Amino acid sequence: MKNVLFYLCLLVTLSHVYSQELTFKAPDYKMIESVTKDSTTAYFYPKLMSRLLEYDSTLTLQDYRCLYFGYIYQKEYKPYWQSSQEKELLQYYQSSEIKEKDYAKIINLATQSINEFPFDLRQMNYLAYIYHLKGDNQMQKKVSRKFGCIMDAIMSSGDGKTCETAFHVISVGHEYVLLNLFQFEFKSQSLTGNCDYMALKKDDRNIEGIYFNIAKLFEKNKLYLEDKK
Repeated sequence: MKNVLFYLCLLVTLSHVYSQELTFKAPDYKMIESVTKDSTTAYFYPKLMSRLLEYDSTLTLQDYRCLYFGYIYQKEYKPYWQSSQEKELLQYYQSSEIKEKDYAKIINLATQSINEFPFDLRQMNYLAYIYHLKGDNQMQKKVSRKFGCIMDAIMSSGDGKTCETAFHVISVGHEYVLLNLFQFEFKSQSLTGNCDYMALKKDDRNIEGIYFNIAKLFEKNKLYLEDKK
């Protein structure tokens, strides 16, 4: 079931990547913080988030970059957030077959999780799959598009080949989403400077590993822990 799930959104995401021929550029965090806090700009965070929640299809890549990387400056951001619905959803993840009578329950749980963390990519991916099973093509396309655009924002931040050109992420869980999305087999993880290095099992693509920049995640987690003292 997991392979089917990621295959569904893989098609959506790859269509974004190759149609737009994304080039990468590391986030300018100072600029993103400034424009998302300025109510006079088009990137004012509450405005952007409102559009995201409404599945606004006119949001651009730059909008999504400001949304994704700008989330670290929101008071709701928790660097190592965990879904309150994870345990309940786990039974469905592990099931060999999803029953039709469970669709509404899963949609409710996944939606609650995304409401807690608007960039809960795991549940967003799963939600799109359940809408697909349900035959609700309109919602499946909306959720899949949002998932794909967030992934585009991440992949526009680097190429993952070195720590200097790493993909920037605001959640460690997003590292595993990207690996699963492109069907990489994880071998080991190590910390290199400000980066997580995810070593991969060899396949015909000959990619040894991928770097993820988690500098801002560390920085915000340090502040988060200090505030809790």
